[in-house]
Amino acid sequence: MSSIKVECVVKEKCEIGESPVWEEKDGTLIYVDITGQRVSRWNPATNKIQSLRTEKYVGSVVPRKSGGYMIAEGTRFASVDWERQKITTIVNMEGEKSNNRFNDGKVDPAGRFFAGTMAIEVRPGELERKQGSLYTLYPNHTVVKHFDQVDISNGLEWSLDHRTFYYIDSLAYTVDAFDYDLSTGSISNRRVVYKMEKEEAIPDGMCIDTEGKLWVCCYNGGRVLRIDPQTGTRLQTVKFPAEKITSCCFGGKDYSDLYVTSSWKGLDDAAMAKQPQAGCIFKVTGLGVKGIPPYSFAG
Repeated sequence: MSSIKVECVVKEKCEIGESPVWEEKDGTLIYVDITGQRVSRWNPATNKIQSLRTEKYVGSVVPRKSGGYMIAEGTRFASVDWERQKITTIVNMEGEKSNNRFNDGKVDPAGRFFAGTMAIEVRPGELERKQGSLYTLYPNHTVVKHFDQVDISNGLEWSLDHRTFYYIDSLAYTVDAFDYDLSTGSISNRRVVYKMEKEEAIPDGMCIDTEGKLWVCCYNGGRVLRIDPQTGTRLQTVKFPAEKITSCCFGGKDYSDLYVTSSWKGLDDAAMAKQPQAGCIFKVTGLGVKGIPPYSFAG
């Protein structure tokens, strides 16, 4: 097996970096800084970063087939015209609690935007429990609420055969699976596929590789796990020089690099001195596996 290398490639730090997505056409990485309230686009070839400020906390960004992006920000779904640096509301979640915000989101294989909510944290990890919900924004801009009673709606992914939806509610400390209907976007039959070990801390964002294995980020655990959702076993652990690891995606020329976001928010001066790269985006090479290209919102 090739030797694994972890390097900090985006040195401009995020308070809470999240939602990395590789853009194959331009060879760029799009991501958000949730509490820094910005959507950013990093070009590895030039090492330049372009950013767009958001009005409220922005949980996730996804590509849009017709161009630009979609974001789940505050309690709304919105479109982003990157050229004009303009954000336009698509749907305001009127029924959503005023103290809630969107968190992680991702597009499914049929072009729908799944995203979940949570209560706004008093401080990192401290929030009112069971306030969140999981939603889907359909291409015709209707919204379906799948369920509520969520603590921190987080990682989302779909199996390679498009028959299973994987989901993380962080404070349940599990990775869950649902039966998934590609034609309707409905989910059912929830079950646990992986339970976190104590030292793995809090499950956060995740992505899938071409072998159908999940890569799960461990917030406060300083690592990413490769797990087999069929057997519920951990296959591999990659450790980072930052403890608050938040999300990941595959990217690079052939999707063999793993990009991993992190956070510094909530660290005191002593902790920051020990992990000066907290808040950076890391690139992991030499994993010997590849990811799949991201899906784009079809609306």
